[in-house]
Amino acid sequence: MIRVVVVDDERIVRSGIALLLSGEDDIEVVADLDGGVKAVEVVRLRRPDVVIADVRMPGMDGVELTRRIVEDPHRTGNPPKVLVLTTFHVDEAVYAALRAGATGFVLKDAAPTELVAAVRAVAAGEAWLDPAVARQLIDEFASHTPADLPGPSELQALTAREREVLVLIAHGLSNAEISDHLVVGEGTTKTHVNRIFNKLGLRDRAQAVAMAYKSGLLRPEDPLPAKR
Repeated sequence: MIRVVVVDDERIVRSGIALLLSGEDDIEVVADLDGGVKAVEVVRLRRPDVVIADVRMPGMDGVELTRRIVEDPHRTGNPPKVLVLTTFHVDEAVYAALRAGATGFVLKDAAPTELVAAVRAVAAGEAWLDPAVARQLIDEFASHTPADLPGPSELQALTAREREVLVLIAHGLSNAEISDHLVVGEGTTKTHVNRIFNKLGLRDRAQAVAMAYKSGLLRPEDPLPAKR
């Protein structure tokens, strides 16, 4: 059972999300809250698997909430995954939430089935980026990549298969999609992803996208590689 906490200052939004998710056999909404301040304590006590948070809320916004949840010194066990809701495709708040440790983004106008899929994906340890968000992140990173990311020489540490996986990550594919693309098990894909992150010193998929473009492994005009 996937335990979820919903945090949104708009009652109709959080109630709708809670109602939608509660209708799924494998998801339980353990709390829905109107702001970030009380959410940190509730998350610590209820220990959900996933926190869904609006990126913009009065008081403590979704970015600060994400940071406090991820870095909570009083937490026991692993932090929950944070799935951020946004009405915008990509802006500074999206980047800030990624830096704070958010695992995924869903647009507020996304289809209900997409929200459910996103919750399941992040609960399983995958990142989730709405396709529109992923595309804009790729375009942004392609034109302006952070200077402190590894450069082309660091790619030599990767095996040929790990480079393939990095390219697919940079195209916005989830672990499940990469597994299908390469015809391998998800466990194998997760192992490759973890090794890529460890070898290159990357924290998350957003940095992996930036690394792929900065190193020249992928160009904006490159198509998705053909399936094997």
